[in-house]
Amino acid sequence: MSQARLMDGTTLARRIVEETARKAAELTDRTGTAPCLATVLVGEDPASVTYVRMKQNRCRKAGIGSRRVALPAETTTEELVGTLRSLSQDPSVHGILLQHPVGEHIDERAAFEAIAPEKDVDGVTFASFATMSFGLPGFVSCTPGGILRLLDAYDVDLAGKRAVVVGRSAILGKPVGMLLLARDATVTYCHSRTRELSSVVREADVVVAAVGRPRLVRGQDIKPGAVVIDAGYNEGNVGDVDFDSAVERASLITPVPGGVGPMTIATLLEQTVDAAARQLGV
Repeated sequence: MSQARLMDGTTLARRIVEETARKAAELTDRTGTAPCLATVLVGEDPASVTYVRMKQNRCRKAGIGSRRVALPAETTTEELVGTLRSLSQDPSVHGILLQHPVGEHIDERAAFEAIAPEKDVDGVTFASFATMSFGLPGFVSCTPGGILRLLDAYDVDLAGKRAVVVGRSAILGKPVGMLLLARDATVTYCHSRTRELSSVVREADVVVAAVGRPRLVRGQDIKPGAVVIDAGYNEGNVGDVDFDSAVERASLITPVPGGVGPMTIATLLEQTVDAAARQLGV
């Protein structure tokens, strides 16, 4: 069997951002107001600082204003909730992103729920999960949303396919399963306590690895011809899939980096402009 085709998230994301920039410019011309994304960062985790800076740069290129709200590491849940509620009430802010992680002493769920649903462009609130699951208007979790766009771009027909999601986080594993289910895939969730994980993965037509453990999914467990989405990112540019062995069996596979990551940011920017348009009544 020949090697899998690489699913190029970088190129697709670039096209989405270009279209988003066009929409942002049109919105700014019509309303006199540029879309604005507020990013809240708690502490100075090096990776988080880098991610926030990257997102600000992407915002600038897309004609989206960005506001960086940096809070000290010792910020309490109550203080963070207050900041997020204040941003939710600020008409000059159209989207809010709370950068992870926020520190173990903070109730992250309480913080997420302080974000107004109409500004939840990262798709992390209960309201966003519900509307996404029921197929109603709202914002999807950015990484799952980006994964579905990538599957669409490569004409992956999900109807009737067996999809296995390895991971059950509230902002990746669970929502991507719901989006796959909405496309008529038969979805199985796996996690750290799944027995005989390999045997479950071997039955999958589509594998989404999103568990945060380097090379957990082995090539020998990939069904020949399966589509493999690696949503993991671990130290050293290593995903949750053993790429070198999986590429020999899959039909399509995402590289790390350059696969899912760029799609996440593109989805975030696109949803920020959509949020601004709704709030500005355009």
